[in-house]
Amino acid sequence: MLHVLDHPLITHKLTQMRKKETKTKDFRQNLDEIGGLMAYEITRDLPTKEVRIETPVCGCVTKELEKDIVLVPILRAGLGMVNGICNLIPTVKVAHIGMYRDEETLQPHPYFEKYPKDMDRSIVMVVDPMLATGGSAAAAIDMVKKQGACDIRLICLVGAPEGVKVIEELHPDVDIYLAALDDHLNEKGYIVPGLGDAGDRIFGTK
Repeated sequence: MLHVLDHPLITHKLTQMRKKETKTKDFRQNLDEIGGLMAYEITRDLPTKEVRIETPVCGCVTKELEKDIVLVPILRAGLGMVNGICNLIPTVKVAHIGMYRDEETLQPHPYFEKYPKDMDRSIVMVVDPMLATGGSAAAAIDMVKKQGACDIRLICLVGAPEGVKVIEELHPDVDIYLAALDDHLNEKGYIVPGLGDAGDRIFGTK
């Protein structure tokens, strides 16, 4: 299911990121902050369990998270969303999937993967700023499913209808969370209006 997070702070910060004059430092900082805001919205329905604890005053029964959370950034642009989410959920475990997109065929090619234990008992969040053709995200979801993951959420900053359709068709069991759903893809596979190449803008490589 698709969820577009219509939050004024997210929208405002995304607008700053879209501007072509925004420098690397400000782009990166806004992405960090949006990552945290999105994580807050996305985790509203996380399962909890009752625990008995002792406060300085007395004992009581309260709740804590029931499952571990594993963050899976798709390298390299996905790394830009990690800090913001980790700041909100410091106990999160971080896996890594390395993947690049062929500029001619637009097909994804994985080159690295590393996971923590117990993927099958964790809530897995695959993160990548851009959901364009959907190829990289679909391949990453395939990879985490092979590790036993079954509770999977895809978190992207900006998505195109074409990419959303691919994920919904290939992985109907995965919820998609976007800060914005844009209009379409151009002939080069870039999201329109989008924000350009997220990886280059995060790391200052263009």
